[in-house]
Amino acid sequence: MSDTKTLKGGEFLIKETNAADIFIPEEFNEEQRMIAQTCSDFTETQVLPNMDALEKHDRKLLIKMIKDAGKLGLLGISVPEEYDGFGQDFVTSMRAVEEMGKGFSFAVAYAAHTGIGTQPILYFGNEEQKKKYLPKLATGEYIGAYCLTEANAGSDPNSGKTKATLSKDGKYYTLEGEKIWITNGGVADILIVFAKIGDDKNLSAFIVERNSEGVKIGEEEAKMGIHGSSTVQIYFDNVKVPAENLLGPQNGGFKIALYILNLGRIKLSGATVGACKATIGVSVQYANERKQFGKFISGFGAIQHKLAEMAIRTFASESLTYRASQNIDDAINALIAEGMDKGKASIEGIRQYAIEASIAKIFGSEVLDYVVDEGVQIYGGMGYSAETPVEKAYRDSRINRIFEGTNEINRMLIVGELLKRGFKGEYDLLTPAKAVGDELMGIPDFGSTSVSYFEEKKKIIVNFKKAILMVAGAALQKYTTELQDEQEILMNLADMLIDTYAAESTLLRVEKLSSMYDEAKLAVYKDILDVFVVDMASKINKTGVDTVNYFAEGDEKMGMLMGMKRFTKATSVDVISARRRIAAKIVEANKYGL
Repeated sequence: MSDTKTLKGGEFLIKETNAADIFIPEEFNEEQRMIAQTCSDFTETQVLPNMDALEKHDRKLLIKMIKDAGKLGLLGISVPEEYDGFGQDFVTSMRAVEEMGKGFSFAVAYAAHTGIGTQPILYFGNEEQKKKYLPKLATGEYIGAYCLTEANAGSDPNSGKTKATLSKDGKYYTLEGEKIWITNGGVADILIVFAKIGDDKNLSAFIVERNSEGVKIGEEEAKMGIHGSSTVQIYFDNVKVPAENLLGPQNGGFKIALYILNLGRIKLSGATVGACKATIGVSVQYANERKQFGKFISGFGAIQHKLAEMAIRTFASESLTYRASQNIDDAINALIAEGMDKGKASIEGIRQYAIEASIAKIFGSEVLDYVVDEGVQIYGGMGYSAETPVEKAYRDSRINRIFEGTNEINRMLIVGELLKRGFKGEYDLLTPAKAVGDELMGIPDFGSTSVSYFEEKKKIIVNFKKAILMVAGAALQKYTTELQDEQEILMNLADMLIDTYAAESTLLRVEKLSSMYDEAKLAVYKDILDVFVVDMASKINKTGVDTVNYFAEGDEKMGMLMGMKRFTKATSVDVISARRRIAAKIVEANKYGL
């Protein structure tokens, strides 16, 4: 894949992407499939059989399981070979996360260790720090945790109160403070701790060894879900940290936190895809075994609707997740080709696609919440029993809309980052927005009746983008710099962007599949695309209309409402029959199977 064809982060709003230029899951190579199979086998044989014990806070078992994953190389997939890792690319690490995502709360412990517990050292550590810590983190000898959140510093991490004071001889820092909601905190050996040095404005980051004097681990938190992961408060009482354990530059911790959060967001999306597939699997298996009124419940239309919709949304989530993951890989490789160090290139590559990372995190977490909720409903009364996997999945899912920045914060970040990049001239938002305004004043283009299936779908997606530009442009013109205070508008614009990116990613994947599959095999994927695009058209229309009704008035309002109707028009589809065909595929496979 040529990096020259890859759009910049957020640029999907104003440019079209060719299907040939995206990565789809059907293109995994043999090595990627082997790594995924190893992860799958580990989840099936060692995680799922032990979930009941993990849920009862068996921390010795949790430690053993993380170390066992390390022995198989599953903790070091993205760690370079010189530090005892596998040195795989970003897409491969995402595929591993997806498979591990089927492991309920163990997936949280795994993701925290391999992501936020290891990556700060990998991307921001100096050579001595990497040599000292990465091999042990990659093999499981050490378990990592990330200590950022404080009682009054959640969504605003830079307001944290933990302090670091440099000794007079410059040999060590003294840490004072406490951190809350620390995943893996009860089992970790290495802590990435954020604190302000003296009167610094921004955080700095430190590598702290758990056995340091003054580090106190609190009791395990009682949580709604993810019982199998360790979550504690950690207290730092006069903890002496060697000066050489400052991670990155002084005042550089906030930057580290932001980059690692971007990484965590898209990785979380990968895990939710795996959890969705697993939940669909157990749901359809139950539906194929449970009889009511003399027939299996999988034969009822109401159940088929649920199974189909669970699959449609999961397919869309998977499509956008791997599209964005390959974009990150392409950006990293392009920067390396220009002579940038791989670590710095990785940081910059992830930063470039911060918008897509937030989109993936929001969409993936909300799709999983939908899927597990419907999974419980398919199980009926049994779904409320702690004996069933859907009950556990339901409880475990809820945290994902809060992890890695709440979905509300991420929605505002999407729009804020998009506008900031436009103002900085990274791409031109003004010209496309003006073109949409001019189009509204002209005669509608009713199109040609001879366009192909995919051309027709592409035109619908292009119109979704016009709807966003129309609403965003008018809102920005009215509110200027005060738009940042109009959170409902920002949230609605973010929703329109998320739905459009999901629809386009699904379209591009199905279009690419059309060059790989015959029409018979492609049919179910066209059904998925048909239903999803129609649903997104309706959703984007309502979101846009609600926003226009709030801030516009008079002729401008009437013109924009007419524009919303024009830009969210989609081809009529028999969605009931389409969903039945999708459900039939899943029921026959007795698993997700797409």
